[in-house]
Amino acid sequence: MCLGIPGEVIEVLDDKPDLAKVDVSGVRRNINIGLLGEDRPVPGEWILIHVGFALSKIDEQEAQDALAFLEGIGQAYADEIEALKESRIE
Repeated sequence: MCLGIPGEVIEVLDDKPDLAKVDVSGVRRNINIGLLGEDRPVPGEWILIHVGFALSKIDEQEAQDALAFLEGIGQAYADEIEALKESRIE
């Protein structure tokens, strides 16, 4: 499964215009924004990221909804693994 992760643009790097510093759930990384072409994001805007590349700009509500969904999947997956660890098939 491929996931797009929302991130908030912190700054576009002056010396590397295809890169932006982005905050993804508290982790800051440089992300390639070159695929967005002329629709470059500015600080404060949200982007959808996959394997280090911005795929599209999204609004803040869509970003928050996606983050909540992903957090929900993460917890559901963790709960399922714990249940599996505790189960015994004999």
